[in-house]
Amino acid sequence: MNENLLARLRNYEIKIRKAVDTQLHGNFRSVFKGSGLEFNDLRPYQFGDDIRLVDWNASSKGHGMFSKLFQEEKSQTVFFLLDVSASQEIGPAGRTKMEVGREICGVLTLAAMREASHIGLCCFSDQKEKYIRPASGARHGYQLILELFRLQPASAHTDLTAALLFTLNRVRRRSLIILVSDFIDEGYEQSLKALIRKHDVVVIHLFDAREVQFPKMGILPVLDRETRQTYWVNTTSAAFQQNVVGQFQQQRQKLEQLCKQYRANYLSISTQEDYVPPLIRLFKVRK
Repeated sequence: MNENLLARLRNYEIKIRKAVDTQLHGNFRSVFKGSGLEFNDLRPYQFGDDIRLVDWNASSKGHGMFSKLFQEEKSQTVFFLLDVSASQEIGPAGRTKMEVGREICGVLTLAAMREASHIGLCCFSDQKEKYIRPASGARHGYQLILELFRLQPASAHTDLTAALLFTLNRVRRRSLIILVSDFIDEGYEQSLKALIRKHDVVVIHLFDAREVQFPKMGILPVLDRETRQTYWVNTTSAAFQQNVVGQFQQQRQKLEQLCKQYRANYLSISTQEDYVPPLIRLFKVRK
């Protein structure tokens, strides 16, 4: 990773931080705050204690009833789940979905480092391309960013379900999961619901303008980057245009509705737009 890239990421982070401080009178803790309460100790049950806090396993041993004590979590685990399959290579030169996704994860890693968060990463295709166990510290954060940008994926295919199940099995403690993908896959919904039930999930849906409105350029060969097969399509055909737009809109609405129903944050970002304003809007929502 060169110094220009790191400087660009820092500038983005400063821009976001200034906007958040100005508009929200807060800082990145609105996003990277602790996720609630964690178990600390037991004490004898006292009259008035919430019955839901009784530890029935300890109480069943015959030494009286015991209530659980909790303390506020002081640190947050932030785990990035980034799609690096071949469909992520679509987009303008220097602004593909892959590059935008890497930059977003890099910017948010720098931000999370400032809040002393534990940070982890899994880059996936239809296999685990890179896994970095959550840890804290500036050295760990910069190493994560370095690995993120030097990664050359081995597989072109996508398996969102496998990536979600891997995260469920590896990230045990309730954490902030930032899932970045174009979601061009099928059958992952149940696994995503399970992840949302266990963790605080932010879904960042990346797309390119050509996936929404394909330019009318006559009959063209179109390469499917994941299957590596070429198809000839009539891009001026009304049926083709409606199919492209319809598939994307249906997919986006379905994903957005799932996130809304299960209380996950959903954010869609185009490769043609500046991703800083949408991230600021995300911070507003999470505030």
